[in-house]
Amino acid sequence: MDTLGELVNCGKAKDAALAAPDRQALTYEQLRAQVDYTATRLNTLGVGRNDTVAIVLPNGPEMASAFICIGAAATTAPLNPAYRGTEFDFYLEDLQPKLLVVEEGTDSPAAASAEKLGITVVVLKHEETDPAGKFELIGESITPDSLKPGLAESSDIALVLHTSGTTSRPKLVPLSQQNVCASARNVSLSLELISTDYCLNIMPLFHIHGLIAAVLGSIQAGACVNCTPGFNALKFFVWLEEIRPTWYTGVPTMHQAILSRAERNKHIIDSVKLRLLRSSSASLPPQVMQDLEQTFDAPVIEAYGMTEAAHQMASNPLSRGSQRPGSVGLAAGPKISIMNQEGELLSAGDIGEVVIQGENVTSGYLNNEEANASAFSNGWFRTGDQGHIDKKGYLTLTGRLKEIINRGGEKISPREVDEILLDHQSVAQVVTFAIPHKKLGEDVAAAIVLEDGAELDETGLRDYAATRLADFKVPKKVVILEEIPKGPTGKLQRIGLAEKLGLA
Repeated sequence: MDTLGELVNCGKAKDAALAAPDRQALTYEQLRAQVDYTATRLNTLGVGRNDTVAIVLPNGPEMASAFICIGAAATTAPLNPAYRGTEFDFYLEDLQPKLLVVEEGTDSPAAASAEKLGITVVVLKHEETDPAGKFELIGESITPDSLKPGLAESSDIALVLHTSGTTSRPKLVPLSQQNVCASARNVSLSLELISTDYCLNIMPLFHIHGLIAAVLGSIQAGACVNCTPGFNALKFFVWLEEIRPTWYTGVPTMHQAILSRAERNKHIIDSVKLRLLRSSSASLPPQVMQDLEQTFDAPVIEAYGMTEAAHQMASNPLSRGSQRPGSVGLAAGPKISIMNQEGELLSAGDIGEVVIQGENVTSGYLNNEEANASAFSNGWFRTGDQGHIDKKGYLTLTGRLKEIINRGGEKISPREVDEILLDHQSVAQVVTFAIPHKKLGEDVAAAIVLEDGAELDETGLRDYAATRLADFKVPKKVVILEEIPKGPTGKLQRIGLAEKLGLA
């Protein structure tokens, strides 16, 4: 199964493929018909293989279906519906799509941006009585320069996403049909998904994590994914009780929000009995992993992914007790190694840059020779993450290379400081980050969210840190906040935090 058009054949005709709260499910038979309809309709609209279609839709089954069905015949480019007009201007101009797909009746500024750039806007229409994920595309045809009709082939581009661009202009990552299908297979195998599994998707579907792990990982197994409107801590346990999934995947901040409401929903947790919980896209603090395992009495699988690898690179094993808190697990698809700055592969235990190679890894950024020259070394893709692999193959990340704090030549892993501070009983969340220092270049700072009702000041936390950390690792500055700024996918962000908090 090397294309999305082939992937939808994994499920039995009458089995549910896509669902949503309070909606009739779309069967695999109906999903395959939707793929055929979409391919034919796109060709009629003047769009074919490797033509880019930008998608701006709210989270839900139509977004999941549009990604699969448009991606089976063209190149999808999902964009965050929360972007402002100027952001849509930038991303649409960068992508140069043939079409923009928006929801019927939308007031999204994406439509105005597209019209300004001369991009044809097509409306996705679905009826309330339709099964979840069924849609029509309404719009006028464009005149193509050339058209490759029919379903995509394995080397065609299925998905184009921008990198986060926290330190530079966002880069365009093209992922082939083979890339995304290989990654879906890797997720499905590592979680041992079967057709009776049921995923509750709370991840945004403009992001690689939700698209590949939740949606395509489920489809690869012939299973069902229930697509919610997005993460909502207040509704999570209602959905859990109504939908009765076997698993879900999220980022650490989501898991922490779920844990904060778990005690009052213990009866639901006990009655649903999740088979597993998965965490990716940011480091899962060992304390949170332990609390999740105890609360749900199920294995918590921390995985490691990035856009350039079509999501998954490593994953902890599924069998209970084989997960390593603080480790992102074993290679789960691509080959993984550790490399020094000179391009030499290092031995077990040595710290260096995590590098990967495999059929799920992008062949290179679009129109960016400079980025490609620095990203690839001797056939390996440099992830930008620092870490080490032990003799049993478990990978531990020590931080993003760009996030490592250089305090007068002393290199400090923010994650190490995070985990120490989280051991304090009054601390609910923490992000350690660099702040400028006139003599040292950088110093250590930490943003803290306290547990409800807890009292702790900067001096108290620094005193605690001094009992567990070398003096040079103790945060010089501690900021206590109601909420730490997050990125659009719910990840806590270190880069740029000093500026956001007025400390730079």
